Amino acid sequence: MAAEIKKIKNNFQKDLENAKNSGSLKKLKIKYLGRKSKISELFSNIPNLAKQERGYWGKELNILKNQISAAIEARLAEKNQQEERMDLTYPARLPDKGSSHILSSVTSDICLIFKELGFHIISGDEVEDEWHNFSALNIPLEHPSRDAFDTFYLDLSKKNQKSGDWLLRSHTSPSQIRMMQKLTPPLAVVSPGRVYRPDVVDATHSFMFYQIEGFAVGENLSFADLKGVLLHFAKQFFSQKVQLRFRPHFFPFTEPSAEVDVSCVICGGNQAEGEGRCSVCKGKGWLEILGCGMIHPNVLEACGIDSNKYQGFAFGMGVDRIVMQKYQINDIRLFYENDLNFLKQFPI
Repeated sequence: MAAEIKKIKNNFQKDLENAKNSGSLKKLKIKYLGRKSKISELFSNIPNLAKQERGYWGKELNILKNQISAAIEARLAEKNQQEERMDLTYPARLPDKGSSHILSSVTSDICLIFKELGFHIISGDEVEDEWHNFSALNIPLEHPSRDAFDTFYLDLSKKNQKSGDWLLRSHTSPSQIRMMQKLTPPLAVVSPGRVYRPDVVDATHSFMFYQIEGFAVGENLSFADLKGVLLHFAKQFFSQKVQLRFRPHFFPFTEPSAEVDVSCVICGGNQAEGEGRCSVCKGKGWLEILGCGMIHPNVLEACGIDSNKYQGFAFGMGVDRIVMQKYQINDIRLFYENDLNFLKQFPI
């Protein structure tokens, strides 16, 4: 009898632990306390025991029966309380959905605008050599951008004497050089991607950021074609009411060159400097968005293109800066902190 009682106790504990809901607990009650249970069978065997043992084992079985009953009732009360708190009609919480990062999304939007104009989209390598990153773009050895303080040089073996050291590209222009070497004009290409410069990280600078550069080469291309392409882009991306302003500038790889400003997308240039001025353009009415110009003849010749027959234009913009301007974001570091509360504020 002692062995049977011990076995019932062990089996009950295992079954009780595995009971997940009130239904399984009710089945457990029938199994151990019902008319066909093992305990009922032991009770029916009491008369067959010696007279001096009947009282003792009868008492032990009653104790076991009460313990099992109390344990089941306690667990039932606990489960019922939990199930009463659960409103099965309440809408379920939807799982978080993944989406494109705002920089990736805007990059795709910009590329699509140029693709509709006939530009091909290509992505170059992030590890480049000096010739493609600097020399072929008419950037001389003494130019500050070629200094180790302004470029991430890599400790890798040189490909050949002409190519120079390896580095993390400082702009996406090397992919343009490779395409001009590979293809015969006319051609039009846009190249998006990450670029690297050892800037001090602050609210407006990062050692890694996103850039989009484009170029076109063909016969009889002029600065007017460049202005038309950029104006179409600005109206499609910002607003149909937007205006552009071209300011003379210097870039080694283009001549003539210009910085391009877009009329402020917030105030439209109507809030002058002083009290109450626009917080985005600071009352100036214009926002700088990109640099551009006619491709320098030296760049064309470096790629094996006859500069007497063909002309070209090029432009480049920082995606991070454009997103900051469009959505009034004042700190570039927010893009790279992986803060979902920040990233969920933007349209997918």
